[in-house]
Amino acid sequence: MKIQPCQHQKFHLAGFEGKIRKKGRSTLLGRLGQGVFSVLISILFVFYLSVSVFAYELPKATPAEVGLSAERLERLGQVFQSYCEEKGAPGMVVLIARNGKVAYHRAFGKFRLDRSEPMPVDAIFRIASQSKAVTSVAIMMLMEEGKLLLDDPVSKYIPEFKETYVAVKPEGKEVKGYSLVPAKRQITIRDLLTHTAGISYGDGPAREEYLKAGIYGWFLTDKDMTIGELVKKLARLPFDAQPGEKFVYGYNTDILGYLVEVVSGMNLAEFVEKRITGPLGMKDTYFFLPESKVSRLTPAYGADENGQIKMTEDPDRSPYVYGPKKCYSGGAGLLSTAEDYARFLLMLQNGGELGGVRILSPKSVELMTADHVGQLYSGGTTGFGLGFWVTKSLGASGIPGTVGAYGWGGAYFTSYWVDPVEKLVAVFMIQLLPVPSSCSDLQNKFRTMVYQAIEKSYER
Repeated sequence: MKIQPCQHQKFHLAGFEGKIRKKGRSTLLGRLGQGVFSVLISILFVFYLSVSVFAYELPKATPAEVGLSAERLERLGQVFQSYCEEKGAPGMVVLIARNGKVAYHRAFGKFRLDRSEPMPVDAIFRIASQSKAVTSVAIMMLMEEGKLLLDDPVSKYIPEFKETYVAVKPEGKEVKGYSLVPAKRQITIRDLLTHTAGISYGDGPAREEYLKAGIYGWFLTDKDMTIGELVKKLARLPFDAQPGEKFVYGYNTDILGYLVEVVSGMNLAEFVEKRITGPLGMKDTYFFLPESKVSRLTPAYGADENGQIKMTEDPDRSPYVYGPKKCYSGGAGLLSTAEDYARFLLMLQNGGELGGVRILSPKSVELMTADHVGQLYSGGTTGFGLGFWVTKSLGASGIPGTVGAYGWGGAYFTSYWVDPVEKLVAVFMIQLLPVPSSCSDLQNKFRTMVYQAIEKSYER
């Protein structure tokens, strides 16, 4: 793991090493020898940097210090609290950062609806498809190291993808079945990053084949197989569209997660921890949660057949804690906190660096946040980059924002976005799947109420 220290760290380390070398010429070097001494210095150096990185705290500011209105932010708090008290919504956590400083970090409602304790700000949430951005960053890191190119065929690393097939449904609503045709070209890494590989979560014409194979739906955490085993089985199934011709949301990022394993030689959990979450100090982000932290894992809730909110997953029996712990889902498998995920987003907003630790080059972040799909996503009203939506036209979106902002969300109704122009990062954590109609407007209200709190716009 390569860690770039801050300037003050470099200064202190240089002085520390110099003192040891000066003092040690007559003692340490004589006793241990030059080789052993060098190893000792290296160990102390890595330990010092590790402590410094993990001790890094996100800077905080009052709303006014970063151009936000405290009074207007209270509107957000009042609205969210009303959803908990009047509509029965489960607890939620909100974090807003501007200019790299956390200006608003609040929790609302109850941790569990059947108990009285309030939601803590450090609660741990299932972030589902917010995992996709993390895996996409992992791919970009490997690209920067010269280990792959975005337009490489996936089969270069996973041979099972050399020949793939597409299920074509015949015309006419009453006609059943499908015909199988070869893919017109090989699937590329960029196809997977942009969800234009034609690969769904199994809901296409060959749905029954996916069900028979035991590969259906985004949830893979409870699978008693590795992601590599699953991806190799997936490669033999018919896909939904020809590569590059359609935006199809599905297992694309899970395939990328296995690709990370093949190229790096580490499993995905090891790579993410050693190369991303560890260096960024994301101490509560995991694929499978240690039992020591289960008390902070929020229950999952969802609407029943009558639209009422009920618990759908109790942390005491969660596969995220007690499951097989084999399948690392790069597309939907991570757990995290609002602050941890904000660290990741602040790294992106800051051009790939946070707290003296560089994860990506600014040019790689620029490439990730450009529109790669044209008309294929949302008819072109919104762009799609390498892992998230990208705002192309403010008028087309219909809600407040800025051209160039990017973000995504998760199946449990979590969401996030980064606005580089307004120097803004916003994270919304909740656990609702399926979402009851009474809460379905929460994400858009969150985005609207964050932007209405801006008093000083950097765009003007």
